[in-house]
Amino acid sequence: MHISTKCSVAIHCLLFVSEYGGEIKVTSELLSRSTGVNAVTIRNIMSALKKDDIISVKYGTGGSTLNCPPGEITLYRICKALEPDFLTKLIGVHAAPSSLCPIGRDIHTVLDHAYEKIRADLRKSLEAITLEQIILCYHGYKA
Repeated sequence: MHISTKCSVAIHCLLFVSEYGGEIKVTSELLSRSTGVNAVTIRNIMSALKKDDIISVKYGTGGSTLNCPPGEITLYRICKALEPDFLTKLIGVHAAPSSLCPIGRDIHTVLDHAYEKIRADLRKSLEAITLEQIILCYHGYKA
């Protein structure tokens, strides 16, 4: 089971933009230093968040801002913006079971049914957590 680290990096970036975007120009280079992730990767993450209208990015002079209140940005939305098919890729299924085998013939259908509940539960959990909650948590640890 796997959710890419890009989601954690994106949350880090969004938290940074929320906290400091009004005071300083938040650029990919600055976010790269903060996250420890290559600036090109940061630009790709920010581009995906921009495409989903979570943030605005000023090209040329740089700088990022949130496009909506943190309470409207869920972890599900962030993950989906970065990896649209992350839920279907969450649990891998072996690709080529034998069609000659009675179990092999039906295993994908059986597993898809079982794994769908896991996907639905994860989606519900990710939709219940907002950037606003993460910001409040950050402030609690910062105190």
